[in-house]
Amino acid sequence: MVAELAARSVPEIHGLARAQADILNEEDVALAAARLGADGPLDTVIVATGLLHAPGIAPEKALRDLRQDVLAQVFAVNCIGPALVIKHFLPLLPRDRPARLAVLSARVGSVSDNRLGGWYAYRAAKAALNMVVRSAAIEMARRAPKAVVIALHPGTVESRLSAPFHGGVPATQIVSPALAAKNLADVLEKATPEQSGRVLAFDGQEIAP
Repeated sequence: MVAELAARSVPEIHGLARAQADILNEEDVALAAARLGADGPLDTVIVATGLLHAPGIAPEKALRDLRQDVLAQVFAVNCIGPALVIKHFLPLLPRDRPARLAVLSARVGSVSDNRLGGWYAYRAAKAALNMVVRSAAIEMARRAPKAVVIALHPGTVESRLSAPFHGGVPATQIVSPALAAKNLADVLEKATPEQSGRVLAFDGQEIAP
């Protein structure tokens, strides 16, 4: 998505920078932040991590399917890791000009939108992430009022994360990674400080908490 923004020559984006880090290792995250912030403030930070299923891990259909180890792992990847990235990277955003930090969330993390139940670990982890984003946005507004801190819902994307669950989704609602990146870049580019702390869908609509 950063590449999509850069390709548009967005004024605030002057180049791309990358550093490898294990988001579940805070020392790793701190070192990555130090490396990437060494040349000055960062104008755009995107946290695009997520875990819905893996060998031995699947979305729960009922309470009886809950497992402590899976809950811990899903929370670690979907909430704790991104929270650590926010902790160490948010201070690198400039105080005096527009800047953006976005994390990938999901509509299923909305408490008010939950009408089907199930998916306990993933739903709860994304809901927790949305709260981290909200609190971080409030804190950031005091220091850098032009900054935007938001969570983004990409929709159903052709990816390994969503592939096992395409069966009930109309083909017209499944988008390619490139189109998903374009959609999210549009939303991120247009987001205003007044929207900071919110969860926005790929079409720019706000998702209620």
